[in-house]
Amino acid sequence: MNGSQRKPNISQQRNDFIFENEAPLVDITADSSREKINADELEQKFSQARTAMLSLQNPDGHWCFPLEADCTIPAEYILMMHFMDEIDVILENKIARFIRDKQDMAHGGWPLYYGGAFDISCTIKSYYALKLVGDSPDAAHMVRAREAILERGGAAKANVFTRLLLAMYDQIPWRGVPVVPSELVLLPRWFPFHLSKVSYWSRTVMVPLSILCTMRARAINPRQVNIRELFIVPPEEETNYFPQAETLLKRIFMLIERILSRVEPKLPQSVRQYSIRRAEIWTLERLNGECGIGAIFPAMVNAHEALTLLGYAYDHPNRVQCRNALRGLLVDEGERVWCQPCTSPVWDTVLTSLALQEDPTTDQKPVLQALDWLVEQQILDEPGDWRDKRPDLPGGGWAFQYANPHYPDLDDTAAVAWALDQGDAQRYQKALDRAANWLFGMQSRNGGFAAFDIDNTHHYLNEIPFADHGALIDPPTSDVTARCVGFLGKYGKQHHQHAVLRGISYLLREQESNGAWFGRWGTNYIYGTWSVLEAFRLAKFDMQHASVRRAVKWLNSVQRADGGWGETNDSYLDIKLAGQFAETSTAFQTAWAVLGLMAAGEVNSESVRKGVNYLLRNQSSDHLWEDPWFTAPGFPRVFYLRYHGYSKFFPLWALARYRALTRTVATCV
Repeated sequence: MNGSQRKPNISQQRNDFIFENEAPLVDITADSSREKINADELEQKFSQARTAMLSLQNPDGHWCFPLEADCTIPAEYILMMHFMDEIDVILENKIARFIRDKQDMAHGGWPLYYGGAFDISCTIKSYYALKLVGDSPDAAHMVRAREAILERGGAAKANVFTRLLLAMYDQIPWRGVPVVPSELVLLPRWFPFHLSKVSYWSRTVMVPLSILCTMRARAINPRQVNIRELFIVPPEEETNYFPQAETLLKRIFMLIERILSRVEPKLPQSVRQYSIRRAEIWTLERLNGECGIGAIFPAMVNAHEALTLLGYAYDHPNRVQCRNALRGLLVDEGERVWCQPCTSPVWDTVLTSLALQEDPTTDQKPVLQALDWLVEQQILDEPGDWRDKRPDLPGGGWAFQYANPHYPDLDDTAAVAWALDQGDAQRYQKALDRAANWLFGMQSRNGGFAAFDIDNTHHYLNEIPFADHGALIDPPTSDVTARCVGFLGKYGKQHHQHAVLRGISYLLREQESNGAWFGRWGTNYIYGTWSVLEAFRLAKFDMQHASVRRAVKWLNSVQRADGGWGETNDSYLDIKLAGQFAETSTAFQTAWAVLGLMAAGEVNSESVRKGVNYLLRNQSSDHLWEDPWFTAPGFPRVFYLRYHGYSKFFPLWALARYRALTRTVATCV
């Protein structure tokens, strides 16, 4: 897009929005009593970090860092091997070593994230996986885990997904799990439940799972290992598998589920077979080569097991695809192996590129190589599920993983387009136009943007018994909306600007009373607040607006004594913990806060300088940064992630911006 096509830089006021031509120049003078930055140290450590990051770039231009979840994922890998009697003894022992290393001695079980509280479902799966591998129930680590499980009510208290696995392993009766019939794929669009009404991750997990449930799958379990010792009441006698329904809607859904559980076995076999075949076709259409269905581990496992149950031979191409996709998620550390929930190459590449673009003295050839790689990954005319709502909208998005053409996501798309625009808008004009138009067409009715879908806001579905994880849908969120608003505001043509205004209106409504914004895809309010402030900067929103000042005040208020910022994943449970972390500051959350403050024009503030000094003090010997803490939710409250790259490229980004802004201001003065 050339300059004449860009939206005019004019001040405008609509719905109390104020846009300005330029941010005010920052005064860099400071008295001797204030925090100071050692310019030589900043120069040296930034240069070292930049060199270290460039050394991690792959030959084709992209970056990809490990993505870690809790031990549910590696445990399920072991369970999958025993489910189908396809056991790699060396591999299972290496995975078991990883699981043992992650046990938390403070409570004896396994948490959902590093340093987190005991989680009964993760602990049950980890215990079962270790017992399958051959760990004795009398071993000290197994005794500790078992006692912790029994103290909390035993294995009957596990979540739905864990109970479904236990049912397939004949550890509990099928009456202990919700009905997940394959007939779900036959329901009409007007029905209260339809596949298009749930999120992409729910769809890809649920459809192959429905085959397993309908056919009452039974694990081969060649060593015939059971975990009856984890139950207080014998599982066949247990009557309280389902927690008490707290709301009227849940009670209604529970009643429907119980009725369905009695009706479902009596459905005509012709209907059963037809629905299973439809579910099979749906799954096959989305197998996605060697990146797997949905490119996420739970869906890939279900698909692999479902195809096995349907009679696909071990060497059938579809089975081979599934197996290779799952193996591609393994991280081999030599003595131990663990499994990722998915891979993150597009996200890692674009965020690293954005970090390196901040500094005008950085050679942009490696960045352009990365951007060229990203352009090749753009999804243009694939039959994605998003077309269910926008059948006539041309494609133009990016997926999170190496390949996931059915499911491009808006967050990656907006970030990639932002980087392309900064890299060379003319060179990438076609890709940018397709991206901008696709994002514009994916805005939800409330003005926000979701991760994958439009108007995926059927909140009542989170009340059904199957959805005890509370993440069956994909509604708009502040962080994704911010990324889309930021890019469209910076790049978009005139007809995109109404979407920008609607998006900003959504963001202003979503601001919390404390001044922060919720972070759906990063922990948590620090991430959400940075995302929105960054979007406001890109869209030339008035940084003196009351909402911005409240956000700045909140970020300043939660800065820690050491100059950094930190926030626990427990803030997803209690907003009072927003911006709080009892343990320590973290490099990635400090970087988010510093970037957010600088976006708001606070480069010369004491808070920013303290944050920069925190990053300089805590640089590792490899010239990057390393934090063991988990950085983001997969699903708030129930599933969390550690992006290993976050503690590397975000601090680099913050230092690059600080260095560039202070050098520029000094030159102007």
